[in-house]
Amino acid sequence: MFGNILASFKSEKPQAYDASRRRFARRSCDKCVTMIDNKIYPVLDWSVGGVQISCDERVYGIGQEIDVAMKFRLRDDVVDIPHKGRVIRKASNRIALEFLPQSKEIRDRFQNIVDDYVAREFADSQLA
Repeated sequence: MFGNILASFKSEKPQAYDASRRRFARRSCDKCVTMIDNKIYPVLDWSVGGVQISCDERVYGIGQEIDVAMKFRLRDDVVDIPHKGRVIRKASNRIALEFLPQSKEIRDRFQNIVDDYVAREFADSQLA
């Protein structure tokens, strides 16, 4: 009897967990690319925790750490955010990188990218 009661408590998961298993929301709407070893790769989607890029997956191995620079085109500028990532997933013509722990400066720069996009979307909505 107690086993059934305890099992019912363990099986309950927060509703947010069921909605998404990701720690950070993915973004595919920003205009950005990545640069790895002086080669530019298109970004499929990214989040504060990582990035998925289009490239030849055979070049990189699971667990390999890579220096990555993300380049974002904002309203008035191009922002370059260099950091490190680890390959966590490979598929046909793409890889997923998990960003290694970031400094507060890098997190703030990512937040500025998101803020710029939101401001641009709001401004565009007011023109219509």
